[in-house]
Amino acid sequence: MAEPVVRIPDAKVALSTASVYPESTATAFEVAARLGYDGVEIMVWTDPVSQDIEALRRLSDYHQVPILAVHAPCLLITQRVWSTDPWVKLQRAQAAAEKLGASTVVVHPPFRWQRQYARDFVTGIWRMADETDVRFAVENMYPWRYKDREMLAYAPEWDVTKDDYRHFTVDLSHTATARTDALAMVDRMGDRLGHVHLADGRGSAKDEHLVPGRGTQPCAELLEGLARSGFDGHVVIEVNTRRAMSSAEREADLAEALAFTRLHLAAASATAAPGSRGPAGSPGSRGSAGSAGSSGSSGSSGSSGSSVVKGSPRVPGA
Repeated sequence: MAEPVVRIPDAKVALSTASVYPESTATAFEVAARLGYDGVEIMVWTDPVSQDIEALRRLSDYHQVPILAVHAPCLLITQRVWSTDPWVKLQRAQAAAEKLGASTVVVHPPFRWQRQYARDFVTGIWRMADETDVRFAVENMYPWRYKDREMLAYAPEWDVTKDDYRHFTVDLSHTATARTDALAMVDRMGDRLGHVHLADGRGSAKDEHLVPGRGTQPCAELLEGLARSGFDGHVVIEVNTRRAMSSAEREADLAEALAFTRLHLAAASATAAPGSRGPAGSPGSRGSAGSAGSSGSSGSSGSSGSSVVKGSPRVPGA
């Protein structure tokens, strides 16, 4: 019998530039370099630097921090960033990723009131994915809740595993807010899981984005499973540090998140277990995303209403 060995997967650990908000995109590069992150994910939003490819290239070169992913501007607060046309936003995100050497564009499903965009979204994402080597990784979202009402804000579905995409992003703050089983969702994503937004949550109606380990989500279990499976996508720390009382406190939170992630990615395994899935993020064929598997720590999901609200309960919902 082969002796178990400590095996670090190929997955890189990146810092989302949203994690330093209200500080700037430039600050995120500084922090990522100082703490030893493998790269950054650019949240394209109202900070002009986040929208400027040449400025981002200069920051990446200066700090020697690669840009691994680009998050398209699809939040409520970024409805006018790059364009008001959602397809133009994705085209510009793809162009930015190609020019900056990023492998992934993260995109949310449309808001329900973006009716034509929502109708064409699944086929449109496949069409764009066929035209580039950049992965379009569609991110799971959540129902919006107010008191005892549940409002469906995303279409075709907030649970993106109900639709057919080549690649997925799983966000564990969003699974907490949705009160859905994170590990079962990851099982449904299967080898189409190409990107991870690592954060924690406690099932609040607000999208909390806590430092991993401070909530109820199976962050450690997910990372250990990714390590065993040979996951070769990116794990991005996307946490909310707005309540930090100082830059030093914010940096301490981001250092803790990086240490947590690296610890649990260092999995003890000799070989992948028979029947385990291969490296996540490999191109999938069109078809069903799979069936639910192992359980996590959250309750079951479901929709209790179909009303739509045009205000945001909290922004960003990255």
